[in-house]
Amino acid sequence: MLSASAKFQIGQVVKHRLYPFRGVIFDIDPVFSNTNEWWESIPEEVRPRKDQPFYHLYAENETSYYTAYVSEQNLVLDDSGEPVDHPDVLESFGELNGGLYHAETALH
Repeated sequence: MLSASAKFQIGQVVKHRLYPFRGVIFDIDPVFSNTNEWWESIPEEVRPRKDQPFYHLYAENETSYYTAYVSEQNLVLDDSGEPVDHPDVLESFGELNGGLYHAETALH
């Protein structure tokens, strides 16, 4: 049986290893849990393995906000200390506190 443990946690700010975007983790799948069509749409030379954690992010780049689904191998910790401006972050987590967003501080 496959056993995967996540390197990152919900509320952490991460950035993509190859592409210019960053985001806040709001959910984690222990292994790939998206469609095969989605996975096959990724160019083969950068296609991630399926047997690793995948992270759901409130993501942002210089021009837009969106949600992203990213493999652990393609994420690194964003240690800039800068908040993520995605509009769902404040609603889901509240303010950045000590480099981490905490769900229990969300404004409701």
